[in-house]
Amino acid sequence: MRTLSQKTKRPDYIFALIILILSLFGIIMVASSSMVISQEKFGSNYYFAGRQALNLLIGIILMIVTYHIDYRFWKKNAFWMFLITITLLILVFVPGVGHKFGGAQRWIGFGPIMFQPAEIIKLTFLIYLAAWLEKKADNVKTFFTGFIPFFVLIGVIGFLIMKQPDFGTLTVIVATAAVMFFISGANIYHLCLGVGSLTVLAVILIKAAPYRLQRLLVFLNPSIDSQGAAYHINQALLAIGTGGLWGLGFGGSKQKYLYLPQVHTDSIFAIIAEEMGFIRASLVLLMFLCIGFRGYKIAKNAPDNFSKFLSIGITSWILIQAFINLASMLNLVPMTGVPLPFISFGGSSLIILLAATGIMLNISKHAGEKT
Repeated sequence: MRTLSQKTKRPDYIFALIILILSLFGIIMVASSSMVISQEKFGSNYYFAGRQALNLLIGIILMIVTYHIDYRFWKKNAFWMFLITITLLILVFVPGVGHKFGGAQRWIGFGPIMFQPAEIIKLTFLIYLAAWLEKKADNVKTFFTGFIPFFVLIGVIGFLIMKQPDFGTLTVIVATAAVMFFISGANIYHLCLGVGSLTVLAVILIKAAPYRLQRLLVFLNPSIDSQGAAYHINQALLAIGTGGLWGLGFGGSKQKYLYLPQVHTDSIFAIIAEEMGFIRASLVLLMFLCIGFRGYKIAKNAPDNFSKFLSIGITSWILIQAFINLASMLNLVPMTGVPLPFISFGGSSLIILLAATGIMLNISKHAGEKT
């Protein structure tokens, strides 16, 4: 019979299994959704699926590596990792290093290697914030030593990300940071002040960029410009509605024939619903809820405040990003352009998420220990 200490050394395999199933399902749906656009651009039906399979392989290797690294390593090196990622965010704007696609300056390229620093900072910022919150302890409740430094930190990241611009990524980061700040014991009135300030800033940003205002108006009334600004959401809703309860069958999507934009990235859930139907597509939501349950359980049993805050941060990041993506496809929130975690095509996103999964598994291995 195994002792209690032996049991605590086992990682949360269920958490890992759910994420690997979602990732494999993602390759299948990338293959189906991108078939037409892949053939048109690269002469192969499965170009994007092959790339995503390679991304998954790299991500799994990195997940295994981060699993075998003691979680306390990340706390010791949190500041330097965060500083390096901030530097990468700045390099995005350096000619010859940063690259622009679709009107957004978000990529860095070194030879054939292209990646998005904004995806990396989702993880490095959470690591740094978890270490910072643990160090602050009760001081996090005070205005000048807790709230103000936190708000300045968010402001620095927000400025660099909005210069790209990437409102969706910033929304995920700010919402996740707010959850961590609240859980750490922050003053609720300070949080309300922060939310109010960010709301005012969001209104200013929306008014400053006509395309953001268009997205808001389209969210409120998708019929106002069905062939223009509202085209994307209308095609997504059409795909979801066409799928009905049981779907058109795998590969049977009509919207992927160059009707629905970003079919294998931000809009992939619409294709899932069209081909699999509402009932089976709901299993995707159920799996994210399971990730939330297992992730917060890891946080509850975490050995110290750093690992607790980091587990809460990573889990909240996954859930918030999934919610924004799914809700935008259903027109429950304005479209912001964030990928569906583990499923949407994208190397930077998948690889970093799997690296974060490895960290979660290492923390779960130390469940019940007190340091």
